[in-house]
Order: sequence, then structure tokens, then C-alpha cells
Amino acid sequence: MLKLKFRKLHSTVVNNVNPASVIDFLFQQCVIGVNDTRTLQKIKDDPQQQCSEMLTLLHASEHPQAFIQLYTAIKNESHLQWLIYRIDTFADQSLTDLLEQLYLSEPTGECAIYTMKIYKFYYLWAHVQY
Repeated sequence: MLKLKFRKLHSTVVNNVNPASVIDFLFQQCVIGVNDTRTLQKIKDDPQQQCSEMLTLLHASEHPQAFIQLYTAIKNESHLQWLIYRIDTFADQSLTDLLEQLYLSEPTGECAIYTMKIYKFYYLWAHVQY
């Protein structure tokens, strides 16, 4: 879900996030490796391109916490709290459709995901049966 939100807010992130500190944080959290860090640091003269490349790298990554760690890095920047709010409250129809279609079934039981729109926010709750 967070990955999809970052994809939808790509240009907002690229235009407002200073990638230098985020890249360092992602490296410290082992989300990106040495080679990727060096590659991204070579683009330091163009922060928007650097940020765009960083996001592209994260989208291609199979790291399970890539976007959680990106979110945390942005949250650590006090001047970007408005962006955290925007990420937290972002919802568009494609996200709602995705949630409404999500249904997982396993041999041990089932998990159904439901959404409800209240005051322009989408609340998510799950019913789990084992």
C-alpha cells in the first residue's frame, strides 16, 4: 500500500525531498547497498534526478521494508511533516478499488479486507477466520 502511495505521489516527493539524507538513512538501514549508494551520490548536482533515481531503485527493489524505511526517513525530517500527512491521508479511487478487490484465501482459513470511507479518509479493517 505504501509503495503505491509513493508511486502516486512521485512528483511531489521528487520536488520536495532532499535525497542526500534519505540515501544515507536507507544505506544505514541496509535497504540500499554500497554500489547503489555510490551511483546515487554521483547525481548530487541534480537533487530532483537523484531523488527520482532513488525512488525508481526502491520500486525495483525487492526489499520488504523499502517504503517503510523511506517513510521513516521522510518522517525524520521536521520540515516534511506536511508530506507525511499527505502520504497518510492520500487516497484515490485506484487505491480504494485495489483494497476492495483484495481477498486472500489460505488452506488454514481466510482473510477478507474491507474499506469504509468516513470524512474523506479510508479506514481499513480486516476479518480473519482461522
